[in-house]
Amino acid sequence: MKTKVLFTLALSALLSLTSFSQENEKRFGFELSGGPSLATRELDGNKLEKGFGFEGIFHYRFMPHTGVYAGWGWNRFSAESSFAGNSTDFEETGYVFGIQFNHSIYGLLSSYFLRAGALYNHIEVENDNGDIIGDTGHGLGFQLAAGVDIPLGTKWSLTPGVKYNAISAETTLEGVPFQMDYHYMSVRIGILKRF
Repeated sequence: MKTKVLFTLALSALLSLTSFSQENEKRFGFELSGGPSLATRELDGNKLEKGFGFEGIFHYRFMPHTGVYAGWGWNRFSAESSFAGNSTDFEETGYVFGIQFNHSIYGLLSSYFLRAGALYNHIEVENDNGDIIGDTGHGLGFQLAAGVDIPLGTKWSLTPGVKYNAISAETTLEGVPFQMDYHYMSVRIGILKRF
């Protein structure tokens, strides 16, 4: 009988300590990431050069391994020649919001994350003088991402990962409509601050 009572008390103490430590984990975070991008398809029949982008997102964890995120991002590709002329830039800017799953990697302090989100972005077409000659207006797209969360202490983490963004939009240049299927992969290195 004493063994059962001691076992029950020990188990209760362990469970209460576990739940207490989970409550002390930070639920909010802000992540800033950047890195190179590579188009996965041509843009209206035109090859895009390697690009670059960055993103700033806020995190909120509402369950032990699940949370939501929202933020703003920018990505730029250039093309030597395109439907919009020579030396053209394509800049995508807008908002991202989605759900995130984060789980520890067995035997390590690090964890992996998986994200799926929606984009509300637009694409600006700039000529070689930097003038905006076309704008798609904001439209919906999607983002998939995966990476690793490497702790740098209790509040900071390094977050290397990959992202896939896709958005289809239309713009008109000199009265001619152009369909832009803007799909690309990104390698991102981020820094995350929890609070």
